[in-house]
Amino acid sequence: MKPLLLAVAASAALGSTLLSPQVFAQSQAEAQVNALEGLAGPQPGSRRSGAKGICASGHFIGNAAGRELSRASVFKGDRIPVVARFSVGGGSPKASDKAKSVRGLALQFQLPGGEQWQMANISAPVFFVSKPEQFAPFVQARTADPATGKPDPEKIKAFSAANPDTTRQGAYLAQAPVPASYGAVNYWGVNAFEFEAAPGKSRFARWQFVPDAGVLGLTEEQLKSMGDEFLAGELRERVAKAPVSFDFRLQLAEAGDNLTDPTLAWPDARTVVSAGKLVIDKVADGMGGACDAMTFNPLVLPAGIKPSADPVLNARAAPYALSLGRRLSEAAKK
Repeated sequence: MKPLLLAVAASAALGSTLLSPQVFAQSQAEAQVNALEGLAGPQPGSRRSGAKGICASGHFIGNAAGRELSRASVFKGDRIPVVARFSVGGGSPKASDKAKSVRGLALQFQLPGGEQWQMANISAPVFFVSKPEQFAPFVQARTADPATGKPDPEKIKAFSAANPDTTRQGAYLAQAPVPASYGAVNYWGVNAFEFEAAPGKSRFARWQFVPDAGVLGLTEEQLKSMGDEFLAGELRERVAKAPVSFDFRLQLAEAGDNLTDPTLAWPDARTVVSAGKLVIDKVADGMGGACDAMTFNPLVLPAGIKPSADPVLNARAAPYALSLGRRLSEAAKK
């Protein structure tokens, strides 16, 4: 038995206190990645989440409002190079563009002095779990039963009843229209971050990328006549005519707002500040590109922006790294 599995087995028998935080995080990361692989089935060389996607690039320009909130160099007003990845939720590279799942916008900002800022945003204002330990069971409950080839609705029902916080994202996606374009949908960073203007002066915020072209969804009638592949081609055509831009907005937390549960949205009445502009002006011709080897780890942050104590946020680096290692190893074997 592998040392990690032995440690997990011993901990299960004698109590979780036997596991160090590092071993627990590693075992949790393995459970998450393994669960995603079980849900999608073998997809060698693909990302375990958001497997279907395209690379793009552009730039970001921060503004004075951003500088008021954070000393991060991204807001100084310079043209910051950005690598982007747009994706469809799920672990299958053949996922349908018509699915009622999240769309992703992952970004890497290449800042002065070698700094980077990475993020993974989704087309829903909330995440699907509030605690890292819910992740694997959530996915496992939706994994097909080998006997039927379909998920067991009773397992999903039981898990949802025991974890009602995990139903909020699904409820949002169920009522939202299927996006007509990667460039015409809102993307949220669902976790809270601390924006530091100066020592001792900071505010917690969540961000959102709002498309300047407006939000465009598809009707049920439109979906009937469309195939499963249209988002990549539509974005290429859109960007060929004119760059696609997003307004970067920060929603500022107030006293009493929950900073550690990404399944809870903050009230709409909270102050929202426009802190910069993201412009996408190039889309890769094929499915590969500069974004392929990037993890878009949301804990890669510039000076002036810090993670909150959100446990889901702080648990993301380990499964990201594990997933990257597995897919790069698979790609090398091809």
